[in-house]
Amino acid sequence: MHSINFLLFEISAFKLCIIAKTLELTPQAARRIVSELGLREMTGGGEVSGVGCNLRTANSEKQSSVQNGTLTKAFYQSNEGDCEMLVTFDDWTRGRKLVSWGTNAGAEELPFQKWKHFKESFAPELIARAVSQSKIPVKTCVDPFGGSGTTALSCQFLGVRPETIEVNPFLADLIEAKLTSYNADLLARDLGSIIRSSWRKTDSETRLAEFPPTFVEPGIGGRWIFDRVVAERICAFISAIELLDDASHRRLFKVLLGGILVEVSNIIVNGKGRRYRRGWETRRKSAEDVSDLFVRSAQRAIEEIHKYTRRACAGYELKRGDSRQLLQNGGVVDLCVFSPPYPNSFDYTDVYNVELWVLGYLNGSLANQRLRESTLSSHVQISREFAPPPAASSTLKDVSHSLETRRADLWDSRIPQMVGAYFADMEAILRALKTRIREDGSVWMVVGDSRYSDVHIKTATILAELSVAQGWTVEFVEPCRSMRASAQQGGQFDLSEDLLVLTNGR
Repeated sequence: MHSINFLLFEISAFKLCIIAKTLELTPQAARRIVSELGLREMTGGGEVSGVGCNLRTANSEKQSSVQNGTLTKAFYQSNEGDCEMLVTFDDWTRGRKLVSWGTNAGAEELPFQKWKHFKESFAPELIARAVSQSKIPVKTCVDPFGGSGTTALSCQFLGVRPETIEVNPFLADLIEAKLTSYNADLLARDLGSIIRSSWRKTDSETRLAEFPPTFVEPGIGGRWIFDRVVAERICAFISAIELLDDASHRRLFKVLLGGILVEVSNIIVNGKGRRYRRGWETRRKSAEDVSDLFVRSAQRAIEEIHKYTRRACAGYELKRGDSRQLLQNGGVVDLCVFSPPYPNSFDYTDVYNVELWVLGYLNGSLANQRLRESTLSSHVQISREFAPPPAASSTLKDVSHSLETRRADLWDSRIPQMVGAYFADMEAILRALKTRIREDGSVWMVVGDSRYSDVHIKTATILAELSVAQGWTVEFVEPCRSMRASAQQGGQFDLSEDLLVLTNGR
């Protein structure tokens, strides 16, 4: 029975609740299945009829909180309403140790981060630091480059109302899936519906025909991203998800399916795009791999939602589109924390190309082109008009001159224009923020250097100069870590990633 595969690990009280809901069983029947499988229920002696799942007995209104498989807290629901405690930022981050403010690498992975691995995300603790060090009380915060939703989700835990902008539709859905409030009972029920519906016969050929020819076996030139049986199973889950009535549930489960796509593919994805796994021809994935990974991911996500759903702020504002156009529209905010794409010629549309196509965000070359054109001028992967470099930075003038004199040595002759346009875009972002950040409010941004043909682009220095010209006060520039240069530039760890903090003094 495929829908029971995800039972095969130690079961906490809430996991037992999900089993009951997913398979449409009573709690007693779920316990019996667990017993027959010889698995260990780690409930700490607590009642399973609760645990936030509303699987109560007729005589009990007790609800419990399960942490690390052990019953640790008990709360009661009166007729007047729910009295469960809020989950704090410290509850979420658990006092973990950081290697750098600018990355989660090397630190313990947090709940919600496994929904989709996001190498480029800065640490949530940076938002907490920005709030605590603000000169004014922080009630609102904006992030012009939403990414994986780190700023927005952290703000909810901190009791700050977030506003975030994201141009990539898959990432925008990922952000909204994390920020939305859910009923874990109903999510567990819908997961069961997805599992059952996914085994019904569907017409996957129509959906597969919409993918680029390189995606599905037999592919082109003897290479393909997904084996056919894997692609068919993915399509079956997509069809099952689309049958759900609740739009927020459809979005959540689609995002979670997107989070496993690369894992069941024949490729590895990094900042420069994708490459085939070593020995992929003989190390095939199966339809069962898709089922097991998706169900486990969904089960874990429902657990996290149940445990961390009661945040200090449940509200949010998500704007989908180009931050260069959308940021200027909105009210006054107290804080801005973000990390823009770096001027390193990484096209993040390529990085999430698989999710965008498979999940239906892209349906043709025109849609792909429009999305790329909506991204920051940080790469040369498409042909487009580049804005001239801003004149307010002497460092940028020197960089532009050096790049022009080395144009013949560059791997792409458009790099000088791209670098200039990147800082023109960032100047526009800072100008829009100047009108929206409250007096004495601050902007915290994590930015990274680049290098082309031995020309070092000191991003924080240039942005600081552009900021001062607009009337910002530079509070400090703090190194976060050293990044590796590209192979063409020697591959050494000598590119700086920096935290630049500005204050709006009006």
